[in-house]
Amino acid sequence: MKKFIICTAVLGLAFSSSALAKGCIKGAIVGGVAGSVAGHGKVGAAAGCVIGHHEANKAAAENAKAQAPISASKGDGKN
Repeated sequence: MKKFIICTAVLGLAFSSSALAKGCIKGAIVGGVAGSVAGHGKVGAAAGCVIGHHEANKAAAENAKAQAPISASKGDGKN
């Protein structure tokens, strides 16, 4: 468990930028715990970081798309 905590801390410091860390820390923790159960904590933490970061980016893109302003229709005479 001590190695897992150290590994998670190292991953957190490596991806300390808020843009890079979004989802990575949470994913690393979940992946590290799951990997520790399977006997591969470091691999689980690394994979969890990648998956968490991907999911956070996907959610951010969906939120940005949902909040995009609706453009004016073409035939209203405003340019």
